[in-house]
Amino acid sequence: MLLDTFCFFEGRVFDMAHPKRRHSVSRKHMRRAHDFLSSPLLGQCPKCGSRSRSHQVCGYCGHYRGVDVIKMEAEETGEKK
Repeated sequence: MLLDTFCFFEGRVFDMAHPKRRHSVSRKHMRRAHDFLSSPLLGQCPKCGSRSRSHQVCGYCGHYRGVDVIKMEAEETGEKK
């Protein structure tokens, strides 16, 4: 009796689940086809035109839905963009 394939729980012995046949490489790749990381969808800021995530404050100018939410450093020092 191999102890690697059995599980002991509360004094009882259970046969652990294991596959009857080996999964092919093709089947493994089909299963993992959707597990990749996708890049976030980026929109364009209507004020400065830089790329930013949808429904987020623009990281370049601090603009969101028609309002300057964050005062950026370039505006504080009087620099032009």
